[in-house]
Amino acid sequence: MNGFSTIVAGKRDILGERLDNAALRWIIQRMEKGLVQIYTGDGKGKTTAAFGLGLRAWGRKKTVLVIQFMKGGPPSGEALAVGDLQGFVVFRTGSDRFVDKANPTTKDRLEAMRGIQRAKDAFQEKQWDLVVLDEVLVAVSFGLIEERVLLQLLESKPEGMELVLTGRYGTESILARADLVTEMRCIKHPFDEGLPCREGVES
Repeated sequence: MNGFSTIVAGKRDILGERLDNAALRWIIQRMEKGLVQIYTGDGKGKTTAAFGLGLRAWGRKKTVLVIQFMKGGPPSGEALAVGDLQGFVVFRTGSDRFVDKANPTTKDRLEAMRGIQRAKDAFQEKQWDLVVLDEVLVAVSFGLIEERVLLQLLESKPEGMELVLTGRYGTESILARADLVTEMRCIKHPFDEGLPCREGVES
């Protein structure tokens, strides 16, 4: 019995109701299978939350791969912070400029598909406990990746792996496929007052 099984078996009472064996087996199977999480919305903190989850997993001796889409410029503070952690890898794709949503280049699309291919390879490698596809939802919205390609990727996720997608503009089909969806909503932001991006806070 692994850690998940031990935890669930030790907590048969949920909301005051006794779980029967079939329900217990279903919960254990879901937990061992690994879930799909999405952090979306127009609020700040989606990538930071994903890295935070990665650190939580790494702290529990799990392996973490973060694949960043549309982030080929200077690495963010999060990527720099985990750079020396064994078993926590950041794979970055994209150019060093913003993508023009109305006119993405061939290179933009090739870089995005390089990220998708890295994810496919990771699924075959069987060594990652947590994989994060950072800003992949934006890459789909910008037309760099077809929605069906991402949906097919989700269906091929190996059991035992937790998969996290981040970015604005999550489509209904992709959100429906996820087990957990968190929407971060922007209520107020210093950008609205003209304050620039601050190193160590926004980057």
